[in-house]
Amino acid sequence: MKKLALSSLIAVFAVSGAHAANVIDGNPLYMPKAGHFYSVTDLSSHTENDTPWGAAESFGYGILNNFAINVDTSMTENKAFDEFAWDYLKFGATFRALDMGAWKVDALGAFNFGGGLYVHPDVPGEDSWFNHHWTNYTWTVGARGGYTTSRFTVAAKALFNYSNSEAFKWNADEGEQGIHTLVLGVDGQYVLCDKLNLVAGVEYTGILDKELYGTPGAKIENGGTWGGMFGVNYNIDATKYIGVYVNGTMDHWKGDRNGMGVAPGAEKGWGFQDGFGYGVKFGIDF
Repeated sequence: MKKLALSSLIAVFAVSGAHAANVIDGNPLYMPKAGHFYSVTDLSSHTENDTPWGAAESFGYGILNNFAINVDTSMTENKAFDEFAWDYLKFGATFRALDMGAWKVDALGAFNFGGGLYVHPDVPGEDSWFNHHWTNYTWTVGARGGYTTSRFTVAAKALFNYSNSEAFKWNADEGEQGIHTLVLGVDGQYVLCDKLNLVAGVEYTGILDKELYGTPGAKIENGGTWGGMFGVNYNIDATKYIGVYVNGTMDHWKGDRNGMGVAPGAEKGWGFQDGFGYGVKFGIDF
């Protein structure tokens, strides 16, 4: 099943520059205070996807005012729930290394079980109705930082990912060196009024390897993806918000497409994926 873009970058008003990143309103620099939980639930779909519905959840807790942990996951379904997948399960942590007025800098880390558990109807000749295994594991380290005021927030991030078919396989086997990717992104928030705010974000994910993991001889050149998002949020109060968003993706691929499932013609250069994603989010701090 095609992966849904199950994340949005949407935000609402903040009462002051110092306070803006600590209100649960979708702010890209939000962190829960010590002793506070938060939950952000995302329901999404796509106009050109054979997996029409997806649900994602991010649940976190502030251990200290400058240190928080989180668990993220998502599921997608197809054919009126005859088929569905548990796409990933990610454990993450955020440390606020710099909190100087309007300036914020965070160190980020995560471990992700990816590839999913796939449930499907009985098919003659297949061994199992439930493919009960994860297909890849990803380690993430990185940083994000930005400037936040009562009127706007701008935040940038840089993440390095390492993925492999086993959690602790570090270039052990020739031809199974894993996949190394670099993620760069910028998110922006602008307050329209006390209840409404707009956000836009762009993100680039580039493949750093020259050869496809697990497929010796499958060359990679300039493999990457651009994603763009736009959202509108309604602030219910300082601890709850709801928002809607749309997103789109542009891919680039040059090299051997065998084993990657990349659409024919994608190796010719940058091209937009068909259709766009859309959804709604609900966030609460408690």
